[in-house]
Amino acid sequence: MGQLEDIQIFLRVVDAGGISRAADQLNIAKSAVSRRLAQLEARLETKLIHRTTRRISLTEEGKLYYQQALNVVDSVKALDSMLVTSNEGFQGQLNLALPLSFGLLHLTPVIDAFMQKHPKLKIKVDLSDKEINLVEEGVDVAFRIGTLNDSSIQARKILPIKLIVCASPEYIEKHGEPTSVAALSERTFLRYSSEGSNTFTLTNKQGKEESFVVKGRLQSNNGDFLKELALKGQGLIVMPTFVCWRELKSGELLRVLPDYELASLNAYAIYPQNRFLSQSARGFIDFLVEYFDGETYWDDF
Repeated sequence: MGQLEDIQIFLRVVDAGGISRAADQLNIAKSAVSRRLAQLEARLETKLIHRTTRRISLTEEGKLYYQQALNVVDSVKALDSMLVTSNEGFQGQLNLALPLSFGLLHLTPVIDAFMQKHPKLKIKVDLSDKEINLVEEGVDVAFRIGTLNDSSIQARKILPIKLIVCASPEYIEKHGEPTSVAALSERTFLRYSSEGSNTFTLTNKQGKEESFVVKGRLQSNNGDFLKELALKGQGLIVMPTFVCWRELKSGELLRVLPDYELASLNAYAIYPQNRFLSQSARGFIDFLVEYFDGETYWDDF
């Protein structure tokens, strides 16, 4: 490794918040990361990082070096990206973070098609519904559904995500079908634990809005898990159609109050702001936009 690689390791340690996490992300030994940092500091004759058993912190010199190092590495990446051309598509490493249910249900064919188009590109995919810090985790592009509140990220809208209220025929038979929005507040719901509020608003065809409160004793952060319990008649659920579209088609789940609409969410491709975005990352975002083209085939139920 040369000095540029030492600088890249230094940046990853700072962004990851520690040597151990950086080593895991770089897939190299913790001792190798420590050694490269020590060699960089020895070459510079300057201490960049204060190390403790629990955390790291930058020295004043380290803070200055970090900012300048970001510019250097991004400039080198931009230069390489400008000059590298290949008939076999993108090369290097692309780190992605995808939501678990949507990733398994709808993004597997996207990744497959992208890999076939770019056979020399290495891809690492993290499937999780947890909202992560892209810089800390070393993620190039994440697919996120919902409201974006982080000012440190850039986003590109990929497609709308429709929500509905639904339940199993068994639940409807046992408890009766709700005939008004107000009645929903008295029913048992299976709830997403990641939802920021337990109040939802439905709009009828005349544009009138009515709100209801979700109550229930079970929460989970995974839509497939909640869907399975809804199928067993454990309660109503506010659910994205991309999770339950097959069950809606087959009649295993029934839409409640079909004349009302919940406000849609959006799915975005997000990436760190003020960081160099590689050709493969830009290409993947463009590929997502082109692949879906705003179409949500799962809403044809």
